[in-house]
Amino acid sequence: MPTSTTDRTPARVDPRLLDGAPEADGTTRRRVLELVAGEGPVTAGELADRLGLTSAAVRRHLACLEEDGTIAVHEAGPSSGRRGRPARRYVVSARGQSDLAGGYSELAAQVMRYLRETGGTDAVARFAADRYDAVVARYAPRLTASDPQERAAQLADLLSADGYAASVRPVSGPLLPTVQLCQGHCPVQHVAEEFSELCEAEARAFSELLGTHVQRLATIAGGAHACVTNVPIVSTPTSPQNLPTPAHRTRGTQEGTR
Repeated sequence: MPTSTTDRTPARVDPRLLDGAPEADGTTRRRVLELVAGEGPVTAGELADRLGLTSAAVRRHLACLEEDGTIAVHEAGPSSGRRGRPARRYVVSARGQSDLAGGYSELAAQVMRYLRETGGTDAVARFAADRYDAVVARYAPRLTASDPQERAAQLADLLSADGYAASVRPVSGPLLPTVQLCQGHCPVQHVAEEFSELCEAEARAFSELLGTHVQRLATIAGGAHACVTNVPIVSTPTSPQNLPTPAHRTRGTQEGTR
């Protein structure tokens, strides 16, 4: 006797087979863009491993993103000497950063311009300092590691949760052990392009949180594909509470005692 269709258990469908649907296409493509932001320069094969898709499927998404202008092929340095054609590595373009940021960047820039017009450049600097003082106050209790590299990794996790697609990458070669704190996305990129005070205050906040001097090597606002900060890994990091008081705080204290 034939089995009733109502008794049949539906076959499980691999969600990857639905990748051709418009909705799945959009979701996967967005995920590809986010991964390129967080891990770029990255290859199609590396992205395929992370997403559990075939390299061919990932390349299709990369081709669409490249055609849209949201990603670009990373211009690598001199060849390492290996034979064969090097794999293409991708990074997020300025347009891709805008897509990730959403639609509020122009409004934020207008507010900052108004602040500068009414209060001058000092008002912008104070705003940037206060903004990152709040970040320090929020992050500091959650940076529990005593090991400098682990502390930097904790900071990267906190930044990623706030939308900065951050990671820590070791640097080989320097005399002083160093890692690079990389931010593949900057939610305030377009504002920071005009108001560098935001980048400067952020670097000071990193120094305070990590308890060591840091060096900003590149920023997305300055045209790089990622914000890169050198963090020396010292054996006995200074506690953030023992760092010198930032100049803007000292000024505020002095002004309050006059």
